[in-house]
Amino acid sequence: MPFVVRLIFFSSVPVDKKIKMQKAKLDSIYNKYNRRCFVHPDPIEFLYSYKDIRDREIVGLIASALAYGRVKQILKSVRSVLETMGNSPYRFLKKNDKKKLIRQFKHFRHRFADGKNMVALLYGTRKVIDRFGSLENCFAKGLLNNHENIFLAMSFFSHELTAAHSDPGHLIPDPDKGSACKRMNLFLRWMVRKDRVDPGGWKGISKSKLVVPIDTHIHKIGTMFGFTSRKQANKNTALEITKGFKNISPKDPVKYDFALSRFGIRDDMDLNRLFED
Repeated sequence: MPFVVRLIFFSSVPVDKKIKMQKAKLDSIYNKYNRRCFVHPDPIEFLYSYKDIRDREIVGLIASALAYGRVKQILKSVRSVLETMGNSPYRFLKKNDKKKLIRQFKHFRHRFADGKNMVALLYGTRKVIDRFGSLENCFAKGLLNNHENIFLAMSFFSHELTAAHSDPGHLIPDPDKGSACKRMNLFLRWMVRKDRVDPGGWKGISKSKLVVPIDTHIHKIGTMFGFTSRKQANKNTALEITKGFKNISPKDPVKYDFALSRFGIRDDMDLNRLFED
């Protein structure tokens, strides 16, 4: 079904019927593709090796922060950081001060990020854990019951991570600047949701407040489903697409993200096949 035809089709039926049709299609995609066998290549795979949530949340933050550029390079860069940190990233951060981190990561580079940026991320992570006990506790501190979504809490979290007067560069986003914060939303999906793919571990944050990690492919898919007509993949676009998914899955609007994103990350899955039966 051509792209334009899909848009007309979804917009030409009554709202209730349209939502039922969208849900049926999305549930079919979720049931087929939301499986571990479709994970690789995806940086989420690194989280599966860490049973201790104290380690997993650190690994998740690192893996999501580096999740830009060519996927092979992403996996290589994440692997190099984790190999340096050993079996327990939590214990590694607790026993290494900033000077030691600088020595250990002085040769690190991932596209625009260098060793100084990585040290800033890791040192900021340690300072947050020292102050709040965990990354989850810090994030939860900024989230109030009346918050419609996690963006205000994300702003609090990002500011705390950068409060050590170091510069992680773009590894830590600033939600106040209108960014869609794709990588941070990806991190939150990994940590808050738990199913066959997302490992979860954070208990105190409602998945109903999560925002879709929007990239070029999810933006296009959101347009296909009629969730947005915006041209820029910014914060407002992410919120519009999330609202569209929330009409279908109110308690879990990010449920379909992994399955849908396979059509952008895997070479054997073509976006043009998304609407095939």
